[in-house]
Order: sequence, then structure tokens, then C-alpha cells
Amino acid sequence: MQPDLSRLCKTIGYNFSDMGLLEQALTHRSANRKENNERLEFLGDAQLSQIISIRLYSMFAEASEGQLTRMRASLVKGQTLAVIAKEMSIGDYLSLGGGELKSGGFRRESILADALEAIIGAVLLDGSEVACQKMVLSWYAQRLDTISPTSVLKDPKTQLQEWLQGRQRPLPLYEVVEITGQAPKQEFKVSCALTDADKSFTAQGSSRRRAEQRAAAAALAELEEKK
Repeated sequence: MQPDLSRLCKTIGYNFSDMGLLEQALTHRSANRKENNERLEFLGDAQLSQIISIRLYSMFAEASEGQLTRMRASLVKGQTLAVIAKEMSIGDYLSLGGGELKSGGFRRESILADALEAIIGAVLLDGSEVACQKMVLSWYAQRLDTISPTSVLKDPKTQLQEWLQGRQRPLPLYEVVEITGQAPKQEFKVSCALTDADKSFTAQGSSRRRAEQRAAAAALAELEEKK
């Protein structure tokens, strides 16, 4: 039974003239290698970044480039997109291949985030930049109301890098020590080496980036304790 896309249109706040674009935006590569949402995702990613950038620029006249960048990153990152997609039950409308269906792809953050970006791209093609902006800002209204330059902290890797640079010490070296499990449920073990101190810190995570952030946080915690 096909999901009712008119209900989804009501949820996202936009009525498509060409429903085929919405169907494509909801089609994962596993379901159709030729007609899927990857190109629309590319378009939507760029448009989302522009919409959020312009809104943050107008909202925070005194914010620095770094603060604006960090606020934007927190709003457009995959985790945030996946949460918004879950709030709108996007997973119920996805077209997935058999393997992805069995593995719960309709709940996977990366697939949900990609689909949301693809919907933005589809709206841009079906309507206009103005319609796309209106829709996206309605999705982000509550988040934009609560965000501020001071509410978004730098990630541990950035904090560690700046701590070391401020003391003219060499940057840390990150290395993947071990990868266990099968994709998409792999576990990464990463080391963060402080070359001038001949010391390294290891941490694990469900992605290389997450493991690196945790290792950096461990290194920074010890450095801050000893300073």
C-alpha cells in the first residue's frame, strides 16, 4: 500500500505541482539505482546551507564568522536533519530496497537526513527559492528561536587544536587503530597522539569522526587538568 503523499505535503508545509519530484526525493538508491534522491539531495544541501546562513546573518549582527559557522553547522548537521525528519515521520514515506527495509533503513539517521535534503531540493525545483525558504524556516522556527552564538560550543577537536596552537605546540595526530563489525554497524577505535608529550589517548565510536572527538576530549581533559 502506497503512503498518502498529500498528507506528507501538509506536514512539510508545501503542495507539489509535480508529485513525481516528491516521490523521487523519497526514493533511496537501494530502491532505484537510476531514479533516486541523490541529485536532489545535492541540490537541497546547498539550498539549506544558504537559507540558514542568510537567516543567521540577519539575526546576529554582532556574531563573528566563527560563531555563525558553528551555529549553522549545528543546525544543518545530519543529526539535526534526522531529528526533524523523525518529527515529520519522513521514514514512513521512504522507498527502500529489500535490504534496507530489513535492516531498518527507514530509521537510519543518514537516510532520513538525505531524504530531508532531497525534499528541499525537490521543492526548489517545483516551486521557487521563496517557497523553499518559507518551508525550511518553518521547520527551523523553534530551533532558530533558541540558538545563540554562546549556545553552540566548539567541538573537542577544535578546542584541542586551539589549546595546542595557543601554546605553540604541534597539532595532534589521529589514527584509526581498529575497526570492528560490519557496515553500517561498525565500531571505530581511534588514537589521538600528542607527539611532543609522547602520549596518546584512545576512544571508540560508531564513526571515525565520533571516535576522534571522544579521543580529543580525553586529551583536552588531561591537558586542562595539568595546566
